[in-house]
Amino acid sequence: MVLLLSFADALLTLTLISHGASEVNPLMDPLVRGSGHSFAYWKIGLTAVGVVVLTLMARLRIWGRAVGNVLYVALAGYVVLVVYELFLLRNIPLD
Repeated sequence: MVLLLSFADALLTLTLISHGASEVNPLMDPLVRGSGHSFAYWKIGLTAVGVVVLTLMARLRIWGRAVGNVLYVALAGYVVLVVYELFLLRNIPLD
């Protein structure tokens, strides 16, 4: 689900930027200004690596908490982000 939501976030971000929005993340901003393809590849690739690493470390415990819980936090974050982007898309004039 995290990867699917990351893909949806990439598509929505590129759609919003094509309608005048700007990228807030300073690390992704140069990629968005260039090719949308490179932005999507880097975004999905970095997310996939993060998911794999967290899955491999899911049973480890740090400060008494399972590392795998970070995946649920990432999932919740992506849900909020995609809902927010859909809200933005719904409320901007699409000419």
